[in-house]
Amino acid sequence: MSRKARKIKKEPAQPDYKYNSLIISRFIFDMLKCGKRSHAETICYDAMALIKEKTKQEPMTVLERAMKNVKPLLEVKPRRVGGATYQIPIEVKHARGIALAVRWLLMYAGIKKGKPMSERLATEIIDASNNTGSAVKKREDTHKMAEANKAFAHYRW
Repeated sequence: MSRKARKIKKEPAQPDYKYNSLIISRFIFDMLKCGKRSHAETICYDAMALIKEKTKQEPMTVLERAMKNVKPLLEVKPRRVGGATYQIPIEVKHARGIALAVRWLLMYAGIKKGKPMSERLATEIIDASNNTGSAVKKREDTHKMAEANKAFAHYRW
C-alpha cells in the first residue's frame, strides 16, 4: 500500500497518422477487438473513403458535423436520497461527450447486419451528420430523460 497520494497523469492521446485527427484515433481505439489495431484502422479508413465517395465532401468535416450532432449536452445519473433513487440531470463534460458520441456511433453501426462494418459505420456517420439515424435518436432520448427529471436537479453534488 502506498503512503503518498500520487496523482496519476492522463497520457495525452496520439492523433492517427492518416488524417492527424484525435477523433479518428478514438474511433480506432474503441473499435479494437483482441488487439487487432490494423484491422480497426482498415475499417475506419475504408469508412472515411466511403464517406468521401458518397457525399462528395471532405470526410473530416462530415465526421465533425456528425460528432456535433450526436454529442450529448445533458445526461442523467442515479443518486440515492433517503430510500429512493433519483435520476439527476447533469451536464456532460467535453471529453465524456466525445466518448459517448463515438461509442453510440460504433454501437449502432455494429447493430446493423448484412454489410461490412466500414459501410455500416460510413452510413451511420452520414446519417448523424444529416441529423438523422439511431445515434442522434439516442442523444435526443438522453436529453428527454434529463428534461423529464429536471425537478431533481437540486440533488446535484
